[in-house]
Amino acid sequence: MIYPINHDQQVLQQPARPATSADRQLAEALVATLTAHQDHCIGMAANMIGFPVSIIAVSLGPVNVAMLNPRLVKKAHPYQTKEGCLSLTGTRSTTRFERITVAYQDLTGAQKELELTGLAAQAVQHECDHLRGILI
Repeated sequence: MIYPINHDQQVLQQPARPATSADRQLAEALVATLTAHQDHCIGMAANMIGFPVSIIAVSLGPVNVAMLNPRLVKKAHPYQTKEGCLSLTGTRSTTRFERITVAYQDLTGAQKELELTGLAAQAVQHECDHLRGILI
């Protein structure tokens, strides 16, 4: 299912609750919604479609990946950048890290860890901020 993009800042600023195995369909819907917007979007958090649940979806090359309960476990090389967001208008300045390691659960519940750099790392950081109710 493809959901509409949420623009309600009160919903966007709610910290997400942890995802469980019961949220698998939501994760799949988030990936489908990201795919529907991938011509102008590389990442989404579940609260961007109205669900404050700890799930993000990110484009990693040709594949869109769902990450349940993601958390950054390593960060290196901070830099300043400007970002936009489907849920908000305009761009905003922020600090990101060039290299990160993110720990998460996949759709089967398996624990994963992924090292990312560049735009993929930036997208994961942006979406993890959404899960904490931080708007950039």
